[in-house]
Amino acid sequence: MQLVMIDDKFVDSAKIDSAYFDYGTFFGDGVYEVLRSYNGKLFALDEHLERFRRSLAEIEIEGIDIATVRGRVLAAFEKYNASNAKIYFHITRGAGVRDHAAEGLTPRFFLMVSEMENTSEQKKNGISVMTVPDTRWKRCDIKSLNLLPNVLAKRAAHRQGCAEAIFIDDKGSITEGAASAFFAVFGNVLKTAPLSANILPSITRHFVIKLASKVGLKVQETQIKAEDATKADELLQAVSSKDVIGIVKFNQIAISGGRPGKYAKLLAEEFEKLVK
Repeated sequence: MQLVMIDDKFVDSAKIDSAYFDYGTFFGDGVYEVLRSYNGKLFALDEHLERFRRSLAEIEIEGIDIATVRGRVLAAFEKYNASNAKIYFHITRGAGVRDHAAEGLTPRFFLMVSEMENTSEQKKNGISVMTVPDTRWKRCDIKSLNLLPNVLAKRAAHRQGCAEAIFIDDKGSITEGAASAFFAVFGNVLKTAPLSANILPSITRHFVIKLASKVGLKVQETQIKAEDATKADELLQAVSSKDVIGIVKFNQIAISGGRPGKYAKLLAEEFEKLVK
């Protein structure tokens, strides 16, 4: 027997929506993806689905047909009928009695489509960021629903007037942003932390690295100390919903004269060509 209360009302547990018993709610037990479209065309769908497949495998959610997920994404995008849309979807382990080691649950799929935010102002003027300790779990390479440290980091950043929080590990090195990949430009070298268990294999990061040579940048995957970031010629944020944005203030210190630098603009231009 279970006694259930929703807000201030007692409810028969047998009659409430099973969503209340979802393991995504109980444990953050699921994985997700976010992708977008440009001018009526979904960008990097294959790459996002492959990362989704890997995340599912890493947390042992089985029996998911990725072709079916693809079909749902395409159907939702077609129905939404917008040129520039953002698609979020996740799969949780299922719903049932709260039990850390439950077996035999049926995975649950959720998807939503929304209009893309206008990022022209951020591209033009750049953004400010601040650093926070990286308190996340040790498998950030999995795009899981466990995002409480990211939420708290973002909230702290917004209270300080910053658009993003940048995580710093126990050794003082930058891992990534709370919701983005992080790059630093020193001369003609584009630096970013190497992929590891504590860094998400960002799709946008992947494409920025591929585009770097087109704008005259050499890529170096190496650790970046927070104090060194303040000496960079440019700092960049890369994220699916915005592609490339220049960082113009890092912990209140102006970067590239307080305006997006040359490479931020060039990489953004190359991204525009890529998605046409």
